[in-house]
Amino acid sequence: MGTIKRNAMFTGINRRSFIQSLTVGALSLGFTRPKETRHLKVGHTGITWYYKPTDAPRAIKDCGTLGYWGFESFGNILQYWESRGGLQSLFRQYNIPLYSAYCPYDMIHPSKLQDEITKVVQWGRLIKKYGGKVAVLGPTSVDRHTFDYKVHKQAIINALNEVSKALSDIGIVGGLHQHTGTCVMSRHEVYATLDAVDTRYVKFAPDVGQLTKAGSDATKIVEDFLPIIEHVHLKDYNGSNVWNGYCPLGEGEVDIPKILDLLEASGNDLMIMVELDPPEISDPPITALETAAMSKWYLKEQGYTFQPSRAWVELG
Repeated sequence: MGTIKRNAMFTGINRRSFIQSLTVGALSLGFTRPKETRHLKVGHTGITWYYKPTDAPRAIKDCGTLGYWGFESFGNILQYWESRGGLQSLFRQYNIPLYSAYCPYDMIHPSKLQDEITKVVQWGRLIKKYGGKVAVLGPTSVDRHTFDYKVHKQAIINALNEVSKALSDIGIVGGLHQHTGTCVMSRHEVYATLDAVDTRYVKFAPDVGQLTKAGSDATKIVEDFLPIIEHVHLKDYNGSNVWNGYCPLGEGEVDIPKILDLLEASGNDLMIMVELDPPEISDPPITALETAAMSKWYLKEQGYTFQPSRAWVELG
């Protein structure tokens, strides 16, 4: 993929030139021998497309058209569409099943826990209705300048245990997703939390790009908690001013090949979920569809297979 490597800040790029180089890079894969075939399946999250719930159909269409094996939505977006006939017809039309949904909830205020359990279990039932497996548990957003993890640690542990047990009762996996700007973000908080929760129920769903952005060694954390990883957001990081510091796979500093090696060797039942944040600028150099195509071609180069694409990516 060196033919499409770009400046880390995505500045000074001509979109037409970029698209031409992307096409050349993609086509060149047909003339090179990829690494041995990997066995895990690759999906894509919908966040790259999302500014509002009505963006979901486009995200499903694009991910299905590219041949990704699964899709991740949000609990609240599934709930929004449930009252409007649901999303099942779109998943069928584009031959891409729901696999997971991001489910943030309040982990630091015990007085809210019962209501939060009810909310997440409701989302979990929708995940199950669509044939999905994983509720990606998003921690509470906090002011990181004043937040004291030690004060809230026990509440966080209890909230993770109770929600994950309730999800397990309905056949859904609950996986902690550490997140920048939340109550579980730093290396210390990740280790302290995962060392204390009941891992019979609470699994780990790391975001390797966000670990890197937080200053952690993503590869080391994946290695240390590999036995309980049942979901992963595969995201790259390079400090870009386009996607909140993130970038398409292979364009940043995350050791993606090493992390893939660890996940492949784990024997865990999981799907790799490619992710990139939505653009922060009004005129990004490439569309969500094109970023997903870039990451697909990078992963094909790493030995991953995809469903047959229904159409070539709509470039230009």
